[in-house]
Amino acid sequence: MTLQVKLKEDLKVAMKDRDETKKEALRVVMGEMARLDKKQFPDEEVVKILKKLIKSEREMLEKSGQGETSPFIDVLDAYLPKMVSEPEIHQWIAANVDFSAYKNKMQAMGAIMAHFGASADGNTVKKVLQAFPG
Repeated sequence: MTLQVKLKEDLKVAMKDRDETKKEALRVVMGEMARLDKKQFPDEEVVKILKKLIKSEREMLEKSGQGETSPFIDVLDAYLPKMVSEPEIHQWIAANVDFSAYKNKMQAMGAIMAHFGASADGNTVKKVLQAFPG
C-alpha cells in the first residue's frame, strides 16, 4: 500500500471515528496533493509534501510563540519514515565510504544522502561527517 493510499484510507477512518484533528490534518495533505498536476504520487513525493507542511506549521507556531509542536504536526509526523540515528549514519559511513575518493570529506555527502534518502536529515549527516577524522 502506497503512502498516498494509506492517507486516503486513514482519512475515511478518521471521518467515521469523528476524529476531527486527524481528519482536518489529512484533508490539508490531500488538498496539497490536489493542487499539484498529478493524480498518483510516489512515497518520496508524499514525504516531501508532509515535511513541507510540517515545516510551515512549525514556522507559524514559532512566529506566534505557541511552542514547537501541535496536534497537526503530531498527525503528519506519524506518516514520516523513521529517521536514522547518528550512530547508524556513522556506522554506515565507516563501512561504506572511501574518503580517498573525494577531495574533502564533505563531498561524500551526496553519496550518503542517496543511500539514506528521506530517512536521514541532511543536517545530521553533515554533523556526523564533520566529526569524522581526516
